[in-house]
Amino acid sequence: MFIIFVTVLLTIVIMQNSKEVPFTFLFATFYLSKLVMLLTVAVVSFILGVLVGRPGRPKYIQGRDEEFEESKTKPDTLSQEDRDYIS
Repeated sequence: MFIIFVTVLLTIVIMQNSKEVPFTFLFATFYLSKLVMLLTVAVVSFILGVLVGRPGRPKYIQGRDEEFEESKTKPDTLSQEDRDYIS
């Protein structure tokens, strides 16, 4: 629902700004529609947000895998405190 709302709001803002305006980039000045510029900024921002927000690969922690393998091979992994609590 939120994505639909943001998309509709973005479409309204972009459609209201369709006049050509001068843009200066470094030493060059060129005329470009605000619609094209806003749409370009929105698409680039979305792509950067997806790239930054995606989860990375898990980092390897020394000794963590060995502990996991040991706990898989042991049939009984409860501590004495856990056994006393259950009893």
